[in-house]
Amino acid sequence: MATYAIGDVQGCYVELCGLLEKIEFDVSRDRLWLLGDLVNRGPASLEVVRLVRSLGDAAVTTLGNHDLHLLAIHIGGHRLTPSDTFADALNAHDIADIADWLRQQPLLVRDDKLGYVMTHAGIPHIWSLEKAESLARELETVIRGEGHVAFFEAMYGNKPDLWNDDLQDMDRWRAITNYLTRMRLIDEQGRLDFSHKGALDDAPSGWSPWFELRGRNPLPLKLLFGHWAAIEGHTGTDDILALDTGCVWGRELTAICLESGDFIRFGSQTGGP
Repeated sequence: MATYAIGDVQGCYVELCGLLEKIEFDVSRDRLWLLGDLVNRGPASLEVVRLVRSLGDAAVTTLGNHDLHLLAIHIGGHRLTPSDTFADALNAHDIADIADWLRQQPLLVRDDKLGYVMTHAGIPHIWSLEKAESLARELETVIRGEGHVAFFEAMYGNKPDLWNDDLQDMDRWRAITNYLTRMRLIDEQGRLDFSHKGALDDAPSGWSPWFELRGRNPLPLKLLFGHWAAIEGHTGTDDILALDTGCVWGRELTAICLESGDFIRFGSQTGGP
């Protein structure tokens, strides 16, 4: 039995199938952790979601910002943007079932025995692991509960951009969402910057990659995240592992075997499609 964590798939169905074949994934024996953003930007969001759903309990995925974006459109009444590519999923006959399934997925997965925790964008240095897990469970209750329509109607927004324990209701839930699914740059106080999505060399003055500050206040478990393809899988620490290696941008889809620590890659740079 092996457990594999895989970075952002984003509709890259062919590459996901190729990577699963390369690792010889056996649904009766192995387990799959997916870092979120199953959908959007790539060509086959619906096929990816249906494949992951077909794996049943053998697969778990954290919710990413693009997964939440799909839910905000389907449930919250927002419109597709010109860059969205998941109309196939939105127009599927079983979109209601897909949306209900997505709403049940966690924002944070923790396994003390394996020694890993994963979220889509990371865990800020201002939160302990226990706090991050508690806030993730709080938001999951909202997303799964009777008030989920109102949440998706009001989910979008960059404010508040600084965590405060006194935040309430939608401000609180939007902040948790943004830290766990959209975070890239952060300052010492924990304020988020949403404007920069590129490489670290181009980061504005006064801001740091969240994992740099997190590294000064390490978690008791190794942390897996996706979301930031521009850093090309590099964080400078062995305890914080970036798995979004830009498959949807023509690079690779990356997996790590959590038991062995071995990386496996599939994509245009490794002989795949």
